[in-house]
Amino acid sequence: MMPSDRATGPGLHAETLAQMLARTATQALRAEVDLTPKPGLVDTRDSGAHHDMNHALMVASGQALTVGFHDCAVAATRERDLGRLRAELGVLGRESEARMMIATAGVNTHRGAIWALGLLVAAAAAEPGRWQAPALLDWVAVMAAIDDPALADDRDSNGQRAIRRYGVAGARAEAAAGFWQISHAGLPVLRAARAAGASERVARLNSLIALMAIVDDTCVLSRSGRAGLARVQSRACDILEAGGVGTRAGARTLARLEAELIAAHSSPGGSADLLAATLFIDALETAARDQFGHGVRWRPAIQEVVDANAYA
Repeated sequence: MMPSDRATGPGLHAETLAQMLARTATQALRAEVDLTPKPGLVDTRDSGAHHDMNHALMVASGQALTVGFHDCAVAATRERDLGRLRAELGVLGRESEARMMIATAGVNTHRGAIWALGLLVAAAAAEPGRWQAPALLDWVAVMAAIDDPALADDRDSNGQRAIRRYGVAGARAEAAAGFWQISHAGLPVLRAARAAGASERVARLNSLIALMAIVDDTCVLSRSGRAGLARVQSRACDILEAGGVGTRAGARTLARLEAELIAAHSSPGGSADLLAATLFIDALETAARDQFGHGVRWRPAIQEVVDANAYA
């Protein structure tokens, strides 16, 4: 995970900070898509409620985003003016969307993840000595509150239409609020499940369910409306109250939720994006803690030169 984990002897490549962050973000996306069984979402078992996606397509999409995450990290290490950095991150995000669309033949697989993980990668690169969730999410909140000067006011998407119709926050407002769903639900539930002895799969599924219980998911809203979102959130709460997906009652309710989402052709894609973001933050916190212990500011273990052309 950390740069020092890569050998630096003769003929061997030393991983830069930007490369490490890009790799970790891509691994978080892969961990999310591999997680099974997810209700209504693509996983290793099936395509959930999607007719235009499958596991291989999601993997290819995630891999196509690695270079964009790398570029976000490089930008954050070089540009200290927040306004100019926000503009550059906007350009890089749109370039990543273009790469995604090429990799998926026009299917929107990861637009929300590009936004959330792009910001978090930039935060981690800008704050290499503060790899804790509060510091990273505070930085994201500041950046997300800055207008992207190149973004068209009349842009349209399923998510934007759901925001206007139902009056929910949407991805930008959630980021400007510091992705509170991650710090209030995603991370605490993930870690509580681990502490209680759950498998990593169950811990991650419980984290996803906790996010689904509170996220005003525009992916669900755009397909199922307010009533559909309320059902998803209610079922997710029922699973948590039953003790999570690792219990018999929780597993039964999860299966019921899966059937309802497939019947409605609805998928909690926004919650899936936030799960990937949760796993990214968890990986950074864990790596820093394992190498340096609690309360110690992170410092690169090797002398790094972050070069925009160094990515390979």
